[in-house]
Amino acid sequence: MNPLSLLPTGLRPRPPFARPAPRSRHYGPARRGYLTPGGGYANLIDIPNEFRGSSRQVCGLWPFASGTGAPLAGAPLGQHLLTGQVVGLDHITAFEEGLIPNPSVYFMSNPALGKSTAVGKMCLWLAYRGVATMVLGDVKGEHVLRTRTMGGKVNRLGNGRGYLNPLDPGASARAAQRLAGSLRQEVVRGAHEQRKALLLALITVSRELRPTEQEDLILGRALEILAEKHDGVPLVRDLDRLIADAPEDLRSVVLDRGEMDRYLDATDALRTSLIGIATGSGPLGDMFSKPTTEALDMGRSVVFDLSALPDTQPQKQAAGLLACWSVGFEAVNTAQVLADAGLEPRRNYNIVLDEFWRALRVGRGIVDKADSLTRLNRNDGVGQMMVSHTLKDFDAVADAADRAKAKGFVERCAMVVLGGLGAKELSEVEHFRRLTRQEKRRVESWADAKKITTTQHGRTAPYGRGKFLIKLGQAPGIPVQMRLTSVEDEISDTNTRWENLRKQGASTEEIEREIFEEEGHIEEEAI
Repeated sequence: MNPLSLLPTGLRPRPPFARPAPRSRHYGPARRGYLTPGGGYANLIDIPNEFRGSSRQVCGLWPFASGTGAPLAGAPLGQHLLTGQVVGLDHITAFEEGLIPNPSVYFMSNPALGKSTAVGKMCLWLAYRGVATMVLGDVKGEHVLRTRTMGGKVNRLGNGRGYLNPLDPGASARAAQRLAGSLRQEVVRGAHEQRKALLLALITVSRELRPTEQEDLILGRALEILAEKHDGVPLVRDLDRLIADAPEDLRSVVLDRGEMDRYLDATDALRTSLIGIATGSGPLGDMFSKPTTEALDMGRSVVFDLSALPDTQPQKQAAGLLACWSVGFEAVNTAQVLADAGLEPRRNYNIVLDEFWRALRVGRGIVDKADSLTRLNRNDGVGQMMVSHTLKDFDAVADAADRAKAKGFVERCAMVVLGGLGAKELSEVEHFRRLTRQEKRRVESWADAKKITTTQHGRTAPYGRGKFLIKLGQAPGIPVQMRLTSVEDEISDTNTRWENLRKQGASTEEIEREIFEEEGHIEEEAI
């Protein structure tokens, strides 16, 4: 007999709860399958294929459809590095879709990581949409082949290959003949201001010092007198001759008080700079001493080829870039006025400023001149692309105030595309774009020169080539692996060969003959 049975019922201890029998591991599979021998446990789970479609197309696939974070607004750049989704983006389409406040983009990356290829990919897409691309200064000749492919024109400049007259009104003179009233006055006055700004910029580059206020006044009045009295398109030597003749209208600006010596003292330095430009004996060479060789065709894409100007001549490079900017922006302004008047169809333009920091490193005050040359009075339908290696490029600008203004060009760009960059460069970027810790690690890893990978065509390449982080305003970045079509890949291969020949000292014409194996073929097509 159990002695516990003699206790009252409430005082008897309760029997222990029965424990369930242990469950077999053959049941209740884990997320990766049955963790038993022969159970088919998967150590690696493949990411399922993802397809993209409209809500009308995929509505019947619920609950396996979900929204996507990768934009599809523009040029098909490649795949999202985290999700594998297709990323389509360019600055003009993004602006039209309301993703950014203005159609501008800034590209920044270490060399040889595909920066120019990404720029060209957007340009090819925009050409398909009917947007003409204007590369206003190509110091390496790397945009020439792509422009040819788009049916565009190549305007060469420098070292006897081509000339640009800074006093040539170009399209604005022809437009003024077709316009009347306030629109005509706008074009005429705009052309005058543009020519004056270009001459002041060239003088600043030549002297490495900005002209004085008195020289500014003299030059402006001399250009007005020259436009009234000169028949045809004047040259810089005609402007110098006019100042040497000392007309009364000009002497009143100088305030010489009837003394010729005071007039000569006020104009000697200005004439010295103009003579150097007019004769080709100054630091800028002879590329501004003769009539313009190639007129600008606003109906198709164009590139100004400055590859004849070597890196050892920074003043010539800077002057060539500033002159191309002046011609290009003035032509766009004129085309917009003609469209407003209903005389020409409205066209969209994409302006590319590649290696634009080279134009800002010569002379104090040149940034202000560049800003006046690149200002659009009518910017509807005009996109802008700026390209450089890093923000450290602007350290070449000697004056601290000019350096801060130059970085302001970048800060105003609504879209920023970052390739492989080091930690110091990214710290500069953080002054105007927020970067998360993961984004900085990712971009820094792309800049590691020791990492080598295999491209989509089986060739070895730096790990960071073709990888970019796209920042739209302060939003989280979009990491993209760029993918090239067969046509784009062929252009990229030819550009690589082009660059190798250029480094060997071959001119652009010689490279074209070498690549296309038919002398004069490309030039005949351009004509």
